[in-house]
Amino acid sequence: MNIDTQIAMLDQLYKIYNEFISNIANVCKKYCSCCCTINVTLTTLECYKLVNHITSNKKFNLFKQTRNQSNNERFQPVVTTNKLADLCVAGKDLPKETNDNMDKSCPLLSDNKCSVYQARPFNCICFTSKQNCSDYGYATTDPFVITVNNVFLQYIEHIDANGFSGNLTDMLLFMESKDNLNLYKKNMIRRTDKIISNQPVKYLLIPEEHRQKIKPVINAINSKLIHINKKGKNLK
Repeated sequence: MNIDTQIAMLDQLYKIYNEFISNIANVCKKYCSCCCTINVTLTTLECYKLVNHITSNKKFNLFKQTRNQSNNERFQPVVTTNKLADLCVAGKDLPKETNDNMDKSCPLLSDNKCSVYQARPFNCICFTSKQNCSDYGYATTDPFVITVNNVFLQYIEHIDANGFSGNLTDMLLFMESKDNLNLYKKNMIRRTDKIISNQPVKYLLIPEEHRQKIKPVINAINSKLIHINKKGKNLK
């Protein structure tokens, strides 16, 4: 699968998700930065799109901002969403991960506004809350929305199965390199110790109580992705 097809699939996933979330109670507004922390994660595909947005808009200072904050402690995942699903189905113990560093802001903020809003990764897009985080100190998200979010994360990883995932800081500085960017386009990129390998989806993380309700979303995803890639296989 070439990079243009992957980007088309990613854009279609975003479109389907935006249609879904438009019918959900959500107080989060454009450029809201209450929950924009240093702990955002993304795939190489999303990072490829993000780097292209930064370079084409000549926002090179964002690489410098990210590098200047790269010594800050941050969440670095040890398993991807699809690997987590495999472990759950197999009944195996899940690895311990810590995600406590909420006091450090995302390096891509400028005057408390997202400077890459049009190209932000899905983990930013899918963050919703029924109540204002600044008023209550935390977000409140419907359990069904969390299930839908996880499914979209699995599909995004699936179409980037030959790529990697990691913390935004690590991924952005890795993909800033033109060599790495070109190697990624050729499916020749190599992993570093700060990022982890993606894998295809085998099982979707859907609780029993959400399986009927989520079917229209999954059907929409499958039909659109298969339309883009005629050789694609319907995910069960």
